[in-house]
Amino acid sequence: MRKLLPLLSTNPHGGGRSALTCRFRCGDACFHEVPNTSDNEYVGDVIAGVLSRRSALRAAAVVTVASAAGGAVVLGGAPEAVARPGKPGSGKVDGARGLRFAAVAPNTADQVTVPAGYAQNVVIRWGEPILRGTPAFDSEKQTAKAQAGQFGYNNDFLSLLPLRGEHHRQVLVANHEYTDEVLMFRGYDSENPTREQVEIAWAAHGLSVVVVQEEHRSGKLTPVTRHHLNRRLHTTSEFELTGPAAGSDLVKTSVDPEGRIVLGTLNNCAGGTTPWGTTLHGEENFNQYFAFGSSATDKRYGVGTGASERKWERFDKRFDLRQEPNEVHRQGWVVELDPYDPDSTPRKRTALGRFKHEAAQPRLTEDGRPVVYMGDDERFDYFYKFVSSKRMKKGGSRAAREHNLTLLDEGTLYVAKLTGDSPAAEIDGTGKLPNDGEFDGSGQWIPLATASADGAVSHVPGLTADEVFVFTRLAGDKVGATKMDRPEDVEPSPRSGRVYVALTNNSNRGKGTNPGADEANPRNLNKHGQILELAEHWDDPASDGFAWRLFLVAGDPNDPATYFAGFPKEKVSPISCPDNVAFDPHGNLWISTDGNQLGSHDGLFGVATQGERRGELKQFLTVPKGAETCGPIIQDRRVLVSVQHPGELDGASVENPKSEWPDGPGKIVRPSVVSVWRTDGRDIGV
Repeated sequence: MRKLLPLLSTNPHGGGRSALTCRFRCGDACFHEVPNTSDNEYVGDVIAGVLSRRSALRAAAVVTVASAAGGAVVLGGAPEAVARPGKPGSGKVDGARGLRFAAVAPNTADQVTVPAGYAQNVVIRWGEPILRGTPAFDSEKQTAKAQAGQFGYNNDFLSLLPLRGEHHRQVLVANHEYTDEVLMFRGYDSENPTREQVEIAWAAHGLSVVVVQEEHRSGKLTPVTRHHLNRRLHTTSEFELTGPAAGSDLVKTSVDPEGRIVLGTLNNCAGGTTPWGTTLHGEENFNQYFAFGSSATDKRYGVGTGASERKWERFDKRFDLRQEPNEVHRQGWVVELDPYDPDSTPRKRTALGRFKHEAAQPRLTEDGRPVVYMGDDERFDYFYKFVSSKRMKKGGSRAAREHNLTLLDEGTLYVAKLTGDSPAAEIDGTGKLPNDGEFDGSGQWIPLATASADGAVSHVPGLTADEVFVFTRLAGDKVGATKMDRPEDVEPSPRSGRVYVALTNNSNRGKGTNPGADEANPRNLNKHGQILELAEHWDDPASDGFAWRLFLVAGDPNDPATYFAGFPKEKVSPISCPDNVAFDPHGNLWISTDGNQLGSHDGLFGVATQGERRGELKQFLTVPKGAETCGPIIQDRRVLVSVQHPGELDGASVENPKSEWPDGPGKIVRPSVVSVWRTDGRDIGV
């Protein structure tokens, strides 16, 4: 029998997020007052006295939820897990199909560590030229003009799209979330940044599109420089506002009195890939770039009242809210990009609401309408879905493509309200399972506003449609949405249709006057996070009801407060702070982590979601010192990850690096994309 993988007893580098990460990534959000001070009702306080389900009956248990229309949705239980070792002497690694690799042990190595029998390469680094006429990267002679043609900084979300007509080539799309100026510029003075440094940082944000070449006999990828599809979009690129809030008085500025053209996209975190061949990009911690906020809506979105960390307001008035109070309303959207049209203007889809978008992943209803799931990455904020009123057109005609590029402008935006099925007294904040053996219950999608070709209608009393779409958090407050533990990536399974929500952590739950535990967020001072699984009413993504349960409660498997879908905990890898999620071709959920609180570096994990091995979780890789794992893509023969902010540890600088990755001693630390594959050429994990 396999033994539990060891935890590291100490972490010489501090463990979890560094203060430097908090400073540059999210503007020290966790050290500020929680923006959500509404008094919404919490799950677990509504229903009491339900039937107790014993552990032996879990395999046949179902959760039945009455919908508003009187129908029901069923979230069936999974069979009790049974370990089946490989045949003695077979050399095969035990595990669910797709997860048959030797799990990587927790570690603090300054490298990307992968399983035995796997190889890797750095696909592309920060600063590598991708546009014609762009010079090679030189950290000591960097310019804004050069950076605008080079791969951006702190890559996060990744998408790989097919490229017809070009053998063994794909289109790689990457987000560039934020900049670490102290790791980019020698002698950086945070109180007095230069214009050149600021303009380089502007150019290092945003999005990259770059064609990559596959090596036929391995999973190695290399960039194709100067390809006609290669593209950089950044803080001074043009983006179009579309949908119900476009042209609203709330988004008009002195530079854009029509309220339809925005310069820049900021803090692009995770995203999604649409069935019609575009990519979606979530603008997350945009608040930190703006200075001198004052209104109640600014406070709800975490905008500070003083100068910003990067001091961009000194060089462009749009970041000074005393001069341009509406400019901040033009960030915090989901951006849709057409990677196949290098001349197109990306669109900010206002019908999807404005908040700190971690990601946006669509699926289709049976009649072809897109449904997009989204998380708002803030302590005690909400998760949402958007249901389009228009059907996707199939085929590659120009008419079909033009139609599909309008799908996300009309439809209804919803926010989630969850109800636990256990008495409140059984949710004590420790993570102890209630008497029925699971954290589970029912849920309702509450409509906020509907956009159509004829205009938009608010469903929230006291708010206009414009206000709902621009101040979506306030709309969620008013309708009593459920406050969650940092809902980040939300992904529907392409096999089962079940939706998985990564709830990263919330160390403020139950602290001081903050809300305490509820059944969906069952631990106070929650350091490790959890993953929620939900099934829509009648398996219809457009429905207004769902059932839910916690699939994983993360942390040290030796801790009684952890839960791995019922799988034996002595057979799983320890995991902390789930962030991005993705699916492999076998239906397994893959989880990247951000801020591991167990003494190991962050990593990538695979977990079975179905069958008798449901809940079997194994670590596939770890990233270097100070880094976070982002943007996972799992193909048949390749795994891609973004290695974001390597070396981002307290006290680090260009002069005092805390990591030597990826290029070794004496080289500047560079965020990069990494590809991993099996050395024998076979599929991943089989």
